[in-house]
Amino acid sequence: MNTIPTAPTGAKSESPELERFAPDPTGVTLHVNGVRHTLSIEPRVTLLDALREHLGLMGTKKGCEQGECGACTVLVNGRRINSCLTLAITHAGAEILTIEGLAQDGELHPLQAAFIADDAFQCGYCTAGQIMSAAGLLAEGPVTSDAEIRQGMSGNLCRCGAYPNIVAAIRQVVGENNSASV
Repeated sequence: MNTIPTAPTGAKSESPELERFAPDPTGVTLHVNGVRHTLSIEPRVTLLDALREHLGLMGTKKGCEQGECGACTVLVNGRRINSCLTLAITHAGAEILTIEGLAQDGELHPLQAAFIADDAFQCGYCTAGQIMSAAGLLAEGPVTSDAEIRQGMSGNLCRCGAYPNIVAAIRQVVGENNSASV
């Protein structure tokens, strides 16, 4: 197991003497995309870093690391969260769903297909977070207007400005299945 750095940027500490103050790794079991994973991680490892650095699930993106952009959105027990703002150990035993687990039996989730059909992305960096947030929004209950979609998606930023197509993609799924679920 590699040493988890003390620097918040993910860079290795320049001061090896500070490494001795790092907390000891602890065991945690995470249920991610229907698969049980037992990890030995420091208690301060975020869910985002556990997914990316320990499980190799790179679809969940690191954006602002402050909970403002939504690029790191995942579903935990069906609710959307910013994985950069929560510690992995607090989700032991919870059902965690990332973009990699959204498709089922080789078939894209309706939201994934709609994002492609409606060209609801440009650079693609925010796309996984947008799709996961949309899945959480639809699971929270019916949305009946574009205004509700925009309000419900307000925690996810798109630097390219693909918002009209994102709303259209979500509206398409709402129209196909008024109670779309994950």
